[in-house]
Amino acid sequence: MKERSSDLIARDITRSILGGELKIQESLQSERDLAIHYKVGRPTIREALQRLERDGWTRSRKGMPAVVNDYWKQGNLMTIVTILQHEEEIPDAFIIHMLELRVAITPAYFRDAMENNKLKVISLFAPFEDVNDTAVTYAEFDWHIQHRVAMLSPNPIYLLILNSFRDVYIRMAEKYFSDSTHRAASRDYYGTLLKWILDGDLQQAEQTIRDMMETSITLWKQKMNGGNEG
Repeated sequence: MKERSSDLIARDITRSILGGELKIQESLQSERDLAIHYKVGRPTIREALQRLERDGWTRSRKGMPAVVNDYWKQGNLMTIVTILQHEEEIPDAFIIHMLELRVAITPAYFRDAMENNKLKVISLFAPFEDVNDTAVTYAEFDWHIQHRVAMLSPNPIYLLILNSFRDVYIRMAEKYFSDSTHRAASRDYYGTLLKWILDGDLQQAEQTIRDMMETSITLWKQKMNGGNEG
């Protein structure tokens, strides 16, 4: 499907912000000047500016040109998604941030799902025995588990957060699981987690999830440091 002119313009302005050509708190050109620059009508420019504001990149000012946000502080989920869409390779440091987010929310939606849909959660682990020992298959299975468990939680916000990061999550997971020791740790983790769920010890299951999320951060930091802790 051909992209709308307004989307292309918004993307170009986003690149200028990320590339430092447009600085934080700097004003964009006026609608008139942007229309001349991109050779489009002002309604198309307005659509582009609305998208930029919606995604946290700029904010409008009555009677004045839009201004560039401090997007790390004033952005939203779509800001992060857009940043990573511009990255051919997800930065190692960003993976740490994402793993830290998982520590905060994963135990919560697992707990909700286990309390409300225990048997359905258990059934999600059935395909794991047939998962091949590759980064791609582990990433796909990990996404399958996280997404389905979030879906089984009665709180829809968890699923909305995960859905916002689907493509980024899988790319990040493939990079994480490219290390065979990470795949081995994950296999042990899922086996232990399933045992606690089957035993009905949801408190221990939740703690196992939290411990593994913390372990993931430690393993990734070691990888970043060439296999050394620190």
